[in-house]
Amino acid sequence: MDRVPDLTNEELDNILTLVHRQFGYDFSDYARVSVRRRVIAFMTRSGIPTAGDLQYNLVNAPPCFPRFLQYLTVNVTEMFRDPIFYKILREKVLPQLASYPFIKIWHAGCSSGEEVYSMAILLKEEGLLERSKLYATDINSHVLAKAKQGIFPLKNMQEYTRNYRSSGGQEEFSQYYTAKYDHVLFDASLKKNMVFALHNLASDGSFNEFNLIICRNVLIYFDRTLQQRSVQLFRQSLCLLGYLGLGTKESLMFNIEKPHFEELDPKAKLYRRIN
Repeated sequence: MDRVPDLTNEELDNILTLVHRQFGYDFSDYARVSVRRRVIAFMTRSGIPTAGDLQYNLVNAPPCFPRFLQYLTVNVTEMFRDPIFYKILREKVLPQLASYPFIKIWHAGCSSGEEVYSMAILLKEEGLLERSKLYATDINSHVLAKAKQGIFPLKNMQEYTRNYRSSGGQEEFSQYYTAKYDHVLFDASLKKNMVFALHNLASDGSFNEFNLIICRNVLIYFDRTLQQRSVQLFRQSLCLLGYLGLGTKESLMFNIEKPHFEELDPKAKLYRRIN
């Protein structure tokens, strides 16, 4: 049986330093246990036995780093994930956003885009899509390219339809996509007002003022320092009375930015910037 690779703290530090200096990705403030587990998983899957071998491959084997990045970034998502979140958006948030002449929404850490398309469907059904702009950003260029295509596995549509129904959707979900073989292509009208771009929450700054920012199930992979930085960035990027949506296991409870927000709904983890 092949030996599972191991990493000392110093070896992990050296790998993360190399990645930062060589490729510009800073993972130093990501949750340590999670990063370590993901690096070891990549080494095991790739047959790389030691930290030194990994560093050599990252520098000298061009295909290595893109695959490595896939392991370090979290790309698990689905359409209308946690339907109660979208139900509250539909019932409490979108009616407020409707009062703005133009709506700007930022999906931070959008992964392969399922939640961005979910938002576009909500906006379309509420008659708001034409005067909205959705900015979808991620650290990973590979998943961004997938998100921009709007192509998803057909096998997931049954589950996504259930999520859509539970979120308050009343239309035929299948009207939003065209099925071909084992994948579906979502309607081009949904992505007409989407902008996809690279953005690193660990190092990049604010780039616009938004009415709504959605960053769900991303902060749980950061340490407290990076969580604080990210929420501060969101507050700086939100207009007054703008909304922030987090994941079900995330909150502002212990974040220094908490006084700037009021909790709109505890189950949906929706907040509103008050100052």
